[in-house]
Amino acid sequence: MQPMGRTWSRPGSIKTKTPTMKKSIKILFLSLAIISAGFVSQSFKEDYFEITRNLDIFTTLFRELNIHYVDDTNPGELMKTGIDAMLTSLDPYTNYIPESNIEDYRFMTTGQYGGIGALIGKNGSDIIVTDPYEGFAAHKAGLMAGDKLIEVDGKSTEGKSISDVSQILKGQPNTTVKIKIERPGTAGILEKEIERQEIKVKSIPYSGMIADGIGYVKLRSFTQNCGKEIKVALEELKTNNDLKSIVLDLRGNPGGLLHEAVNITNLFVDKGSDVVSTKGKLSEMDKTYKALNAPFDKSLPVVVLVNSSSASASEIVSGAIQDFDRGLVIGQKTFGKGLVQTTRPLSYNSQLKITTAKYYIPSGRCIQALDYSNRNDDGSVGSIPDSLKSQFKTSGGRVVYDGGGIEPDYATDKTKYSKITQSLLSKYLIFDYATQYRLKHETIEKANEFKLTDEDFNSFVNFLSDKTYDYTTQSEKAIEELKKLTMKDKYYEGLKTEYEALKNKIYHNKQEDLKTNKKEIMLLLQNEIVSRYYFEKGRIESSFVDDKDVKMAISALKDKDIYTSIFKRDYNPSN
Repeated sequence: MQPMGRTWSRPGSIKTKTPTMKKSIKILFLSLAIISAGFVSQSFKEDYFEITRNLDIFTTLFRELNIHYVDDTNPGELMKTGIDAMLTSLDPYTNYIPESNIEDYRFMTTGQYGGIGALIGKNGSDIIVTDPYEGFAAHKAGLMAGDKLIEVDGKSTEGKSISDVSQILKGQPNTTVKIKIERPGTAGILEKEIERQEIKVKSIPYSGMIADGIGYVKLRSFTQNCGKEIKVALEELKTNNDLKSIVLDLRGNPGGLLHEAVNITNLFVDKGSDVVSTKGKLSEMDKTYKALNAPFDKSLPVVVLVNSSSASASEIVSGAIQDFDRGLVIGQKTFGKGLVQTTRPLSYNSQLKITTAKYYIPSGRCIQALDYSNRNDDGSVGSIPDSLKSQFKTSGGRVVYDGGGIEPDYATDKTKYSKITQSLLSKYLIFDYATQYRLKHETIEKANEFKLTDEDFNSFVNFLSDKTYDYTTQSEKAIEELKKLTMKDKYYEGLKTEYEALKNKIYHNKQEDLKTNKKEIMLLLQNEIVSRYYFEKGRIESSFVDDKDVKMAISALKDKDIYTSIFKRDYNPSN
């Protein structure tokens, strides 16, 4: 992010007000005057004195600080730091968006930006391409996952962050960017000139049939028009197949636009249904959002997949489906974000994203998990205790609770990888092997048919022979803690021989750990390799092989008794 404002200079050892300083102070006073006027117009007259008094204190402090501080200051950076610290005391969702970050904000809400169409990451100190978007500029120019970015528009990437390089790659459509890359297995530096384009990241990376009569739609985020896109996907599945039920995958979906959550829920519930309501400090924030259209299908069995990263709009959809007893929710407990944000325009093309209300789903419950209005003495925020959670009922009389996300109707365990697998992922070794594999194999089978062999796994083990990927197991942590305790209690010398023997037995053997965790490592390797040929769509399709949530959804939708039993019993998600 580029610093806002300019640095004030000083001749000799005395700080003086430059024309830039004078202009900045005038702008600040004008902005504060406008803000003050805005507060008055919004009927905050009872707080007017307190607001203006503190604005005056802040203005004089800011002026004196920039004039008299011993070193040169950057007023833009100081102001940004002050604003961020002030907003952090409220909640993590109330943010200041400077003009330089508006493009990123537009991407969050629309899925669109100007650029080359590729995700980048950091492998050690190197900036690399991790996922080119299929069909976009980077892909058409021949960029591949694993390519190391050496130079972008004449600027070296050495020492740069992902954000720094991303900002250079982004730009107005129809402009060009020159890049230099190193490709594993290819000698020398490759140079490419890529024309930027309007990148529209698909809100639906995958839709298709996952079993006889069972359709599947994955939604990445709630961006503009995603409700229409979901409807089109469902219509295509119904037209081209004998569609009998649907799985809507909202796992990892952080939310987005509120009205799109209403539109998607509307696909499955009656016109006129109250989907969600918002309540805020100002009466103008109290609104009820209804389903405005006829549903796509109000009887089609539905399963919504969620996990701990499903938040906000994802929780509106999954919570409404649950509250209306319209379908099953399968997976893990959702994040618990029941706060609504709106944007307010500020001067100089900046914006304030501010929490203005809480949302309530059809049963009347708010699923916000953290109470930011009551912080602990150390500033931390605690979850709402069970004793303060209230019971609500679904349309069919099932008991549900507020104050902590959406509890699935059928819960599954969160995937937990072994220590060695975590290390292989974090060190990019699975990624690097997939890159090497792609360079040696021009084609592979279809995404849902590709399987690695034992020979392939042995090749991976050989690939790791000269790589560093150390890790500490829980047993090793425990034995180290035992050593500290026995030394503290002065027992260690008497137990030293037994301790060393136990340590030697426990100390992990990487070769054995690779064999023990072969299945999960093979699946991750398979998935990463498939993405090299079939991109994100292929990655999703490949993951169905061992996706326990998808398997449970298929089982529930194939067995009518399993699907309907949840609506017939006195369901209590806390049991």
